[in-house]
Amino acid sequence: MSISLQKGQKVSLTKDRQGLSRVVVGLGWDEVKKKGGFFAPKPQAIDCDASALVLQNGKLVYKDDLVYYNNLRHRTGAVQHMGDNLTGAGEGDDEQIIVELGQIPPEYDKILIVVTIYQAIQRRQHFGMIQNAFIRLVDGRNNQEMCRYNLTEDYANMTAMVFGEIYRYNGEWKFNPIGQGTTDPGIGELANRYI
Repeated sequence: MSISLQKGQKVSLTKDRQGLSRVVVGLGWDEVKKKGGFFAPKPQAIDCDASALVLQNGKLVYKDDLVYYNNLRHRTGAVQHMGDNLTGAGEGDDEQIIVELGQIPPEYDKILIVVTIYQAIQRRQHFGMIQNAFIRLVDGRNNQEMCRYNLTEDYANMTAMVFGEIYRYNGEWKFNPIGQGTTDPGIGELANRYI
């Protein structure tokens, strides 16, 4: 049974799920419908990009600990991005990141899940133009949704979002929905916050 989470409501992933090793992180969003007149310019699609920062003591130690559309697989094989969706159109998850909990080396304690808007500044786009954003965690053994967090706040003028984090605490894996917007113009600038 899936749990609908509130911002900051931490939940254990492994305590009641013996043998859970694979978690599918599903992320989704839709563009707010635009009103346009006959002479209105055709708007560009908003290209949201999910990424995972694989952290040691809350820090991004190596450049390749960033898993995103240009580095789809962490060198350990423990985190894999399933590919870039350029428009967010359609139902269900727009992008997915697979986390193999059992393969994460002990020096890594956190996987931060973030979403940025490609060329947000140049295209004058922000998360206030996005609706129905969510992050959900699915048990990779049976495809059962474990928990979901719907981002419902007003994120106008925010160009990047920290959706949530999977972290290790006292030998178990937990999830914390964060829903924190930033004005970082891209994944590089957002990643620099964790160096």
